[in-house]
Amino acid sequence: MLKRTDRIEKVYYTIGEVAELFEVNTSLIRFWEKEFDILKPQKNKKGNRLFTKPDLNNLRIIYHLVKERGYTLHGAREKLKQNKEDVEKNVEIIDSLQHIKSFLLELKEEL
Repeated sequence: MLKRTDRIEKVYYTIGEVAELFEVNTSLIRFWEKEFDILKPQKNKKGNRLFTKPDLNNLRIIYHLVKERGYTLHGAREKLKQNKEDVEKNVEIIDSLQHIKSFLLELKEEL
């Protein structure tokens, strides 16, 4: 699952860093890049993929649909075509709730 990335202030992330953030293999990131046209990482002269914040947000949406909600790749593509904004809002809400849950659990431990 994606760890909170708001604390990281980088312009570009390597595929290894992205895979580590999402706790998946780099091959899955490359596969998703081929399957979802919303993923368009830049490539340097060596051909290494460089992901930006918008790329990470799109990956978070794909991760949510495929890994957390259990969509097939075809189903996830269709969902993104139909209403990407709703999916983005749902992902933001889930992230916020998880952050609140973590905070409350930490608070409980301190009591």
